[in-house]
Amino acid sequence: MLGMIFLAVGSMSYWQDWLFLANFCGWCAALMAYFVKRDPALVRQRLSVGPAAEREPSQKRIQLFNSIAIIALFVVSALDCRFGWSGTIPVAVVLLGNVLIALGFVGCFFVFRQNSFAAAMVRVTEEQRVISTGLYGMVRHPMYASVLPMFLGVPLALGCYWGVLVVLPVPGGLVARLLDEEKHLVKQLTGYADYREKVRWRLFPGLW
Repeated sequence: MLGMIFLAVGSMSYWQDWLFLANFCGWCAALMAYFVKRDPALVRQRLSVGPAAEREPSQKRIQLFNSIAIIALFVVSALDCRFGWSGTIPVAVVLLGNVLIALGFVGCFFVFRQNSFAAAMVRVTEEQRVISTGLYGMVRHPMYASVLPMFLGVPLALGCYWGVLVVLPVPGGLVARLLDEEKHLVKQLTGYADYREKVRWRLFPGLW
């Protein structure tokens, strides 16, 4: 991430980039340290990520699309910093972007605490069970709901408005992933069909 952003920016003097990296990487390190101690099995599951890690062909395609969209989000936002396409961005907007990123990580933290089966790939293990309490009692995919504001916060934190346009494909990729994921869970995870009837909302209570 460091190389991708600063190569695209062409400079290491942008305070927005350093603040973003401190915020983003700080949360990653904090969550890693916490769960390595509390739930190392979860951490091992989270280390296998991306299209190559997926077993289902449909998920390989979806994750390839998502990976390209996320890389484009970082690169376009960094290029905006470099060439000043968005002009001068208020400090308040940059701080708002970092707050959104932090909120996304907080949401992921509670998801991981409540669900030790939250692997980074779509699969069902023998010991896996349906989690229906906590955030999972409100929506069926709280981790996806958590990362959406995080992705919106990335271009704002980097001082970029044009990057917001690149965020638009990301929700589409996440929706495609969760819909395909639910098909597999209904077939392979005992009790998931009943859970889906009990918790109606996928991402946002009262909306969808």
